[in-house]
This record gives sequence, structure tokens and C-alpha cells, in this order.
Amino acid sequence: MNIPIVGSLVDERFLKHRLQSTSTAGIVGAILAIVLFEYRYFVKHVWSWDLFAVAVTMVVVKLALMAWYRMTD
Repeated sequence: MNIPIVGSLVDERFLKHRLQSTSTAGIVGAILAIVLFEYRYFVKHVWSWDLFAVAVTMVVVKLALMAWYRMTD
């Protein structure tokens, strides 16, 4: 794939690395939200709805996309 504007600077490897780094960042973000939620819940005894919502949303989206890609690939 050749993109006309940036030409040889962006190739398949660049796009693959961008995809991998975005996926890794999303997974690390979800794990951090879950760990922070659990810390607040078990140590400080505070139910943090915002962190719970972020963690559950990230997990549900990840599982839904995995199922979608499995069924359509």
C-alpha cells in the first residue's frame, strides 16, 4: 500500500506497528483501570463507578470485536 502524500515514509510495517502499539496501549489502559478500581475498592472501600465503567467498557468492546472478527474472518 502506498499513500500518495507521505510516499515512502509510511508503508505496511509502519501501519502494522501503529496497529500493534494502539492495541497494546488499549490493553494496558484497561488493566490499569481495573487495578486502580480494585485498589480503591479493596483498600479504601470506595466503589468508583467511573473506573468501573471504563474497565467494563474496554473489556466488552475487546471481547465483542474478538467475536466479530472470529465470525467474519
